[in-house]
Amino acid sequence: MPSPQTLDDLDRRRVAAWAADCAERVLPLFEAELPDDDRPRDAIARARAYARGELDAAGEIRRRFVAGRAASDAVVPAAVAAARSAAQAAGVAHMGAHALGAAAYAAKAVGLAASADADAAIAQELRWQLDHASEEVRAALALLPPVGEHRAGPLGDGGLLATGVLGEAIRRLQADIGSTSVA
Repeated sequence: MPSPQTLDDLDRRRVAAWAADCAERVLPLFEAELPDDDRPRDAIARARAYARGELDAAGEIRRRFVAGRAASDAVVPAAVAAARSAAQAAGVAHMGAHALGAAAYAAKAVGLAASADADAAIAQELRWQLDHASEEVRAALALLPPVGEHRAGPLGDGGLLATGVLGEAIRRLQADIGSTSVA
């Protein structure tokens, strides 16, 4: 039985484009440090191609870690988070929950880059993300289990996305999606 964090292929394709939008907004934070490293940009392009049906899930599952390796080459924390956002967007072909990971890492990157109030910067980024999620995207994201409740996977209790700034960002997104989504 597949994980409830997976989503079906159609819903993963729907949320992949939104995840790519979230990651692309913070890509300049990575490229400011490593302008010649195109791995995060390529991951975002692949997420968009997957969303359009031009790439299959199997091929993308094999390539999903490439952008994540770019994060290990970055030193600036906001650049690291931006690369991880791109990697999460590419991971949507594997598991729909990674769309929330792309959004959360983008919010974290914005907060890390903020020169003043990081919390306000994160809140503003989350608002942009929600405002740019179509009803189809919101409905697909609403199918995901609440962060921290499912045992396994990136949203699971103790999972990569369940704690800290990332977990808080996802909780805020899910609360808003749950209250406005047409499931």
